[in-house]
Amino acid sequence: MLNDVPNHATLPCTNFERAKAFYADKLGLTPTSEQPAGAFYAVGGGTRFFLFPSSGAASGSHTQMGFSVPDIDAAVRDLKARGVTFEEYDFPSFDKATSTAQTGPVRSAWFKDTEGNLLGLVQLS
Repeated sequence: MLNDVPNHATLPCTNFERAKAFYADKLGLTPTSEQPAGAFYAVGGGTRFFLFPSSGAASGSHTQMGFSVPDIDAAVRDLKARGVTFEEYDFPSFDKATSTAQTGPVRSAWFKDTEGNLLGLVQLS
């Protein structure tokens, strides 16, 4: 039933203006539509996400949204240059020098937005 319909992630934010500034200044994204209930952002391949004001806070304990990138090293470098701080983890496949983890053929990196949402980058081989 749902395999033929588009989907989108929804991300809560306690400070809507601060969150919008993060997505604009740090990630280079602008809303494609905005309303009092929140803002939609269109990204690659016809996908999108919705940022909405909420009194609840994101747990930040798992990836809430991911971006598939062709070159994770370049993406991490570019985002760091824009002031994004990447998460560091203590497990064998995590490389603190590159802020990435290697799991089989997949490389990943994670960062949080201003609202505590954990966002991921992934490079699939």
